[in-house]
Amino acid sequence: MKDLDQAAPTLRQLELLLTLAVADGIASAGAKLGMTPSATSHALRALESALGTAVVDRNAPGVALTYAGEQILPHVRDVFAALHLIQATATASVGLKTGLLRIGSFGASSSLKLLPPLLERFATRYPGVQVFVTEKPDAEVAQDLIERRIEIGVVTLPAPQFDTHLLAVDELVAVLPETHPLAGLVTVPLKELAAYPLVLTHAGSQGLIARMFARAGLQPRVAHELSQLMSILEFVARGQGVSIVASLALPERFKGVVYRSISSRASRRVGLACLNERRLSPAALAFWQLARKSRTE
Repeated sequence: MKDLDQAAPTLRQLELLLTLAVADGIASAGAKLGMTPSATSHALRALESALGTAVVDRNAPGVALTYAGEQILPHVRDVFAALHLIQATATASVGLKTGLLRIGSFGASSSLKLLPPLLERFATRYPGVQVFVTEKPDAEVAQDLIERRIEIGVVTLPAPQFDTHLLAVDELVAVLPETHPLAGLVTVPLKELAAYPLVLTHAGSQGLIARMFARAGLQPRVAHELSQLMSILEFVARGQGVSIVASLALPERFKGVVYRSISSRASRRVGLACLNERRLSPAALAFWQLARKSRTE
């Protein structure tokens, strides 16, 4: 076994490997770290020498990690996650006065209704902790958790690969023009809703909507597929169709539309997720505990 004091890669070299995994070229990976092309090449050669194996396939177009590189990558992520935890724990030893917490949010349901009150309470209690929220599709939030780009994600449950905490149950509702024939009903039969052109989303509720129609043996008439909630609401308000949206994603009011319950009820569970609750940084653990307490209040 090699002497680790002599052979261990430097943190800078390991950081280069992390960057190479998502870069489109070796030189561009180095540039992201403020390294010249020659310094990047030198660092890469030194890393491969220390490891005793190539980590980049230089014959592939762009950047492609070798099998060894792919196998090493998760452990490199663990190294930097541990360093972050060391720094955060040291900071917390004198009180949680500073820190950085990265949170992933899968869309309007979490970003509009669930996260803001939690973030407000957290900021009041820990004003020195910086919180950075990124909004992505549900699957990408899960991937960011796995790759440790974020510590906490808001995801749809169940998510058995993570430690989770339920935040809310989110029911699907019908969104109708306020003058629509079905707008006078308190609860809209799904069969009647299916008779009208639908304006649907590419976002996280798409699969749930499809399953709801399939269970009822109905085929929806999809007229438009949009990615932005405000676009969907505007299309509906102007008579371009009706929609089905998760209730937590909706604003309290939107001019020209009404919200109605659907007879064939369908809902999704939304919660916080992390890789390992026991290994959260102090800032992330404080947020996790605050969310758990808020749920019981």
